[in-house]
Amino acid sequence: MNVLKGIIGEIQSHEGISLVKVKSNTNIFSSIVLDTPNTSDYLQENKAVKIIFKETEVIISKDLNTSISIQNQILCRIENIKKGVILSQLTLSIGEEKIQSIITSNACEQLDLKENQNVMALIKTNEVSLAAND
Repeated sequence: MNVLKGIIGEIQSHEGISLVKVKSNTNIFSSIVLDTPNTSDYLQENKAVKIIFKETEVIISKDLNTSISIQNQILCRIENIKKGVILSQLTLSIGEEKIQSIITSNACEQLDLKENQNVMALIKTNEVSLAAND
């Protein structure tokens, strides 16, 4: 599981659902939360939270200027690739922080991914969870 620290910047709520923008270093993450500031104490602007998403939900693109609907587009550098027969694990650096991506080894080969290469990590808004920063 990938876990980053962030600060809530903006909350847009409607009918019990909130679209939350969270700043983590220089990146802005978007998350859909089935709560509102009225129903959850941690959903407050300027509040510290954990940004959580699975390694298998991190899509990799070599196109650094993607024009797609995925809101979470994070510029990363590949630090390490552990190639397996079926799956490959990529360690990605976002400045000082690191996240993991697990993709098929076929995709890794088709994209010709290499260590120290810049890539875009893409995470759908509904795959990003938030938790109170304990």
